[in-house]
Amino acid sequence: MLQVTCAIIEHANKILICQRSASMKLQLKWEFPGGKIETGESKEDCLLREIKEEIDIDITIRKALTMAEHHYADFSLQLYPFVCSLGAGEVKALEHAQAIWVDADQLRDYDWAEADLPIVNEYIAYATSIK
Repeated sequence: MLQVTCAIIEHANKILICQRSASMKLQLKWEFPGGKIETGESKEDCLLREIKEEIDIDITIRKALTMAEHHYADFSLQLYPFVCSLGAGEVKALEHAQAIWVDADQLRDYDWAEADLPIVNEYIAYATSIK
C-alpha cells in the first residue's frame, strides 16, 4: 500500500489545488499536492520535499488531518493530509496540468481524485469551525 502525504495550503483566504496531468494516473483529476513517503522519511519531511519538487514553494505545516485510505482498481494508498500555510516562493506547476488558488467554499466544484474526497470534506468542516 502506498503511503502518501498531501498539503492543504492556505494563503490569503484561498486554498491551492492541483490538476493531475494527462500523463499521470487519475488523469486530469484534482488533488491536494504531495507525494510518496520514501523509506526512513517522516511524513512532514516528505511533504516539505514533495511540495518543493512539485510546485517549488516552501510551506509551514500547521495541523494534521485524518488519514484517508482508498483502494483504486490497480493500487491502494494511505493519504496523510496536513493543513499548511504558504511560506516563500511562487507556485509553479512543474508536474501538474495546473495549480490554482480557490475559495474553500468552491472545493466541491472540482472533479477530485476519489482518495482526496474525504479530505476535502474534513477540511471544509475544519475551516468552517475556526471561522
